[in-house]
Amino acid sequence: MKSLAALAIAVLLALTPTASFAVNPDELLADPVLEARAEAIGTSLRCLVCQNESIEASDADLAHDLRVLVRERLKAGDTDDQAKQYIVDRYGEFVLLQPVFAPHTLILWLAAPALIVIGALVLFITGRRRKPLATAGSNVLSAEEIEALEKLSAPPER
Repeated sequence: MKSLAALAIAVLLALTPTASFAVNPDELLADPVLEARAEAIGTSLRCLVCQNESIEASDADLAHDLRVLVRERLKAGDTDDQAKQYIVDRYGEFVLLQPVFAPHTLILWLAAPALIVIGALVLFITGRRRKPLATAGSNVLSAEEIEALEKLSAPPER
């Protein structure tokens, strides 16, 4: 019985999610203010290997290199914007998790709202073009059709 309880506890502990910290202790800066700035910058930069994680959350080697590079730039006296711009200059705007709003990215920012508006207009226009259904009091059938329907629905003669 004790072994069954121990097994159940082991399974629960194995299935319990644990926090994974990608930043290695040797990467951390001694100055907590600089470290907080580095983490803020790192959370806005994309891991180029994982592509959907920030460099602070990624355990990839390139993310490690980028974290070290950001921390080196901050230790050298760069501002947050200068450190981030250094990485962008080196790796391109793709490294930013949130793209910049600029003329060359307008299509990226405006495509989704434009598609929603176009879709709404198409639904509105097609809905207005439909023929209305006949009302209950109107005759939809011609006189010949009504006569044929009466013949078909009449009770059979015996």
